[in-house]
Amino acid sequence: MRLLPRAGSDSVDGVSNDGTLQVRVSAPASGGAANAALLRLLADELDVPRTSVRLVAGATWRQKLIVVDGCSPEAVSRRWPGIKA
Repeated sequence: MRLLPRAGSDSVDGVSNDGTLQVRVSAPASGGAANAALLRLLADELDVPRTSVRLVAGATWRQKLIVVDGCSPEAVSRRWPGIKA
């Protein structure tokens, strides 16, 4: 997953050619605000509780690794076709 902080709005832009989910959030990268906004956005998009979405790698980078509990890889692939699971 690739995160772009300080964007105009919070949105999932889709999946790039290499299978990476592209996400924009309006929050700044400082203080973990962009990461928190990312987790909220993904929870909303996947219709799971916020506590089910965890950042496991990339806290200070644009490239992130996210784990979503209670959501199958198939459900994520249906939501965003072409994503690397």
